[in-house]
Amino acid sequence: MELAVYNKEGKATSKKVNLVDSIFAIEPSEHAVYLDVKLYLANQRQGTHKAKERAEITGSTRKIKKQKGTGTARAGSIKNPLFRGGGRVFGPRPKNYTFKLNKKLRKLARVSALTYKATENKIMVLEDQNFSSPKTSEFLTLLENLKVSDKKTLFVVTNEERNVYLSSRNLKKTKVVSVDKLNTYEILNAETLILAEGSIEKIENLFNV
Repeated sequence: MELAVYNKEGKATSKKVNLVDSIFAIEPSEHAVYLDVKLYLANQRQGTHKAKERAEITGSTRKIKKQKGTGTARAGSIKNPLFRGGGRVFGPRPKNYTFKLNKKLRKLARVSALTYKATENKIMVLEDQNFSSPKTSEFLTLLENLKVSDKKTLFVVTNEERNVYLSSRNLKKTKVVSVDKLNTYEILNAETLILAEGSIEKIENLFNV
């Protein structure tokens, strides 16, 4: 697939880039995508939920009323789960939700996600940008020039473009990531994928083309 390279004014330049078929035009694996997205979402969970069970409640252990003759059910402790303030039965405990996926499957999922975006014509290539200092207003101007200011956008840059990242981090609909931080969920969640010209070679190297 051949795409034009855009400049920061949002105009197509005379340069063209070729997106290799082994990354942007494979037979996508929906199941691999599902598993990788599931792993990403699982890793976002803290898993710190916790309720106190009967043995963890602080309170008296004396028998609160006599066993027989009260006309009500017998009760041996104020920490009984049936009472207000008592322990919870089978309450939530801290849990690690992550699970393991092998590298080949995760790579297949990311390449499948890139293929989906290429198939939908939702990939743009931008000349390498690096602001002299972090400036959100400058980044917003770039988005408006590219006509993506109202869309969820994922910028993929090289590691050197730190000021671009700093200029965008307080924008809700835009995220800037380096090539090594690419993940399936964010690729699919973005309406438009914008690749810095220099990032394409790194993507090819990352996926061993």
